[in-house]
Amino acid sequence: MNENSKPVKLAKMCYSHIGGKLGQLLAETFTEKGWIAKNSPAAKHFYITESGQKEFEKLGIDTSQIKSEEL
Repeated sequence: MNENSKPVKLAKMCYSHIGGKLGQLLAETFTEKGWIAKNSPAAKHFYITESGQKEFEKLGIDTSQIKSEEL
């Protein structure tokens, strides 16, 4: 519980990634908005779309820190 004795909603870190329900909701929202996508539904990895790049920048997120990889 927090200092006000109210339950807190946890954001779980997993190997330096956000996991848990927050991570799930972020991934779902970013996918629905078209900010991230997969090459196919069965693909394991997401990539940042052009619109995602612009929207993340508006939020102050420097995506240049993310290493590009072949999918």
